Amino acid sequence: MSRVVHITCAACDAVNRIPADKLTAAPRCGRCKHVVFSGEPVNLSEANFQRMISKNEIPVVVDFWAPWCGPCRAMAPAFTAAAAKLEPDFRLAKLNTEEAQTIAATFQIRSIPTLIVFKSGQEIDRISGALMGAQLEQWIRSH
Repeated sequence: MSRVVHITCAACDAVNRIPADKLTAAPRCGRCKHVVFSGEPVNLSEANFQRMISKNEIPVVVDFWAPWCGPCRAMAPAFTAAAAKLEPDFRLAKLNTEEAQTIAATFQIRSIPTLIVFKSGQEIDRISGALMGAQLEQWIRSH
């Protein structure tokens, strides 16, 4: 029998139990029926941040960014491309620090972009500064 993995739906925040051997088979959310892995980073907010980082059994990589940040905008296409390549082994997500200042303060975000890898709700690594292409993917895969 296959191991079951808990994955939070980006569309409705429901926690889904998905057999590990079915993660690459375009699983759909049991509640809203959206595809669980869209190949795009998940947009986080104050409302869904904690649930997304703590209820996923795969590592969640959060890009703390702001719309006025040039390096953040430059890294955005590489981060989106990485999401398409790295799902379902990793969940990539973005948090606008201008809209979620409390969370940014909680994690002491002092420069952006900052990437933090969470596993079961715990921070396991972080890096500040823009990473591009293979460098970004290599850093994520190292976790």
